[in-house]
Amino acid sequence: MPNIKLSQPNSVDEALSLLAKEGDQTKIIAGGTALVIMLKNRLISPSTLVSLGGLNELRYIRHEAGVGLRIGGLVAIRDAENSSVVRDKHPTLALTFGKVGNVRVRNAATVGGNLSEADYASDPPCLLVALRARARARSIRGEREISLTDFFKGFYETTLAPDEILTELIVPDPAPGSRSAYIKYVSRSSEDRPCVGMAVVLTTEPSGACKDLRLVAGAVSEIPVEFAGAGAMARGKHLSDSLIQEIAESFASSVDPLSDLRGSAWYRKQIIRVMARRAMQQASGASQFN
Repeated sequence: MPNIKLSQPNSVDEALSLLAKEGDQTKIIAGGTALVIMLKNRLISPSTLVSLGGLNELRYIRHEAGVGLRIGGLVAIRDAENSSVVRDKHPTLALTFGKVGNVRVRNAATVGGNLSEADYASDPPCLLVALRARARARSIRGEREISLTDFFKGFYETTLAPDEILTELIVPDPAPGSRSAYIKYVSRSSEDRPCVGMAVVLTTEPSGACKDLRLVAGAVSEIPVEFAGAGAMARGKHLSDSLIQEIAESFASSVDPLSDLRGSAWYRKQIIRVMARRAMQQASGASQFN
């Protein structure tokens, strides 16, 4: 690797000043699980790395009434997985964090780094889109919130500006009568990233009829893919086996998947159909393996 300058700021404000000063040839390093691989493979060649390792002000997990779950950008994925606050407020999210790589990766990788990397085959983004989570970003120009439905732009590309840091993840509280699920299918090893990930958020009326349904697939395209027709197909109805199958078929038909070493486009279409069905069955309380 070429000589790279390493800056280690002691505060968020100092880090933001460095990013504004150094320009587009600067990269942020947090846990480093993805960036180091990119550097070794010469996929990127920054002149400066700004290490966020010393910014303990971004390591927190708390719940705020009326806002939801707030997770600092430098929280390790393993800490989020084990957090009693996350498990209490969003148990499906805690379980999803636990599906990332292996324990070694989860102890190093950070929540903010995972989102900022925008790896199409990462687990958390898929569920977080379905949960309507938001990212808070800061630069010397100010602070803004970005819905994760608008955050991902393409392969390893987000709407973050080069001088912005993702400082916080905000996950709204579930609506009354809401249940969620995330499942993944891996085609190679148990520690591999998903061939297909599937997230569902189901909200029901007191009668049990569907009030809202969100269905999001991960690892099948450059960014998480939400089936826009899911809510309209299910609203006001009970999720019967036949309706679940119809929605799963429609979702699979609407997606134009990518092909990679984990599976061809044709193969992913078949898996999307199966995983969508199982995720909806799990969220609705039915057997997920029919």
